[in-house]
Amino acid sequence: MRIGALEAGGTKMVCAVGNENGEILKREVFPTTTPEETMPQMISFFQREEVEALGIGCFGPIDPRKGSKTYGYITSTPKLAWQNYDIVGEFEKALHCPVGFDTDVNAAALGEAFYGITKGLQNSIYITVGTGIGVGVYSEGRLLHGMMHPEAGHILMRRHPDDTYEGWCPFHKDCLEGLAAGPALEKRWGSKGDTLTDREEVWEIESYYIAQACVNYCMILSPERIVLGGGVLKQPSLIPLIRKKFTELLADYIRTEEVHDVEHYIVPASLNDNQGVMGCIRLALLAVEE
Repeated sequence: MRIGALEAGGTKMVCAVGNENGEILKREVFPTTTPEETMPQMISFFQREEVEALGIGCFGPIDPRKGSKTYGYITSTPKLAWQNYDIVGEFEKALHCPVGFDTDVNAAALGEAFYGITKGLQNSIYITVGTGIGVGVYSEGRLLHGMMHPEAGHILMRRHPDDTYEGWCPFHKDCLEGLAAGPALEKRWGSKGDTLTDREEVWEIESYYIAQACVNYCMILSPERIVLGGGVLKQPSLIPLIRKKFTELLADYIRTEEVHDVEHYIVPASLNDNQGVMGCIRLALLAVEE
């Protein structure tokens, strides 16, 4: 079966073709400009490849609730050209095939759950820290939705005692994304994260916020494993620092085997940055099953 996968990001659209085993057979990348410019390119790609189903992991906010009037829409995104855009409907009309749909970070969580480091677990989360912060939640063997989808990058934070930066989130200032995403690093320190590798104070503050978030997610969602991805987390010293601070902040309140083996509890993404595309393949297969 030829399966289409679209990892729809704020700056680029990764279009791929794969199979039921999660193998990626072909991919092309298109810049995210406007629907009028970008959609015809993507539709043409999937038509040429004769895909039999499509999975979309999309930047948000989106409406993933089946039965909703705006199911399949990109909703209140800051990317104005894509606001209130029926991306699922447009692909269904053009391709005449089943289309699965969720957030980009939920797709990454699903990719890890079926093909990666959380395979075999019923409860896991995937955190991406890059230009923004998103959290995909795989709970009791399925992706978590409620009135919409998790927006766990915007949880409010307890301040690091040495941090005076106000936060850059236009909605909340000092939420997790406002304090720990890539733009926060650059605005706080005056330089991009990849130029700050040797600055211990940078990663002391960064690890504190991400570890604090991991504690919150651990308490609320009780995942069996936490997976960390995204460009900021490629900093070599960061994940070990997060594990250390997570253990300190948890303060031995939770005493499961999983959290005591923190090196196998908080882990880096395992699929060579393909977890999103591979999760989209799985979304397409779920759409076929439905």
